[in-house]
Amino acid sequence: MAEHLFTLKADWPGLRNDVGSIEAENLRTKISVPPEMDGPGIGTNPDEMLLGAAATCYIITLAAMLERAGIDKQSLRMESEAAVDVTNGVFTYKRITHRPVLVLERGATESEVEKAQGFAVKAEESCMISRALRGNVEIRLEEKVRRAGE
Repeated sequence: MAEHLFTLKADWPGLRNDVGSIEAENLRTKISVPPEMDGPGIGTNPDEMLLGAAATCYIITLAAMLERAGIDKQSLRMESEAAVDVTNGVFTYKRITHRPVLVLERGATESEVEKAQGFAVKAEESCMISRALRGNVEIRLEEKVRRAGE
């Protein structure tokens, strides 16, 4: 069994509406409470980072599945959004919606299009971040798979 360790250092110099920082191997940024939650909105925040983790895990997982299957793509782009519910002062990360648009090469076969469509769904089920969130955060998928020129 292999185990990969990732580390992050955080510095928070003040109280709720101050600005802190985080640093990992390839990530350095300021952090604060977002303006939607009456914070200063400087740098990023936990809500954006969780959305970013889910989105990047999904899109990388999908790209890896396509590569292993030998399905060539022209482009893979995605927009994702998160919904955070606030009820009685309690913040709950409710939902993430991914909207990937996968454009296969013009010469892709019908079988490749169907496989790619299946991979788009399977990538969400397989991504380790999605698996970690399962049961706590709803993840929706609004995928579009097509050939170039269609």
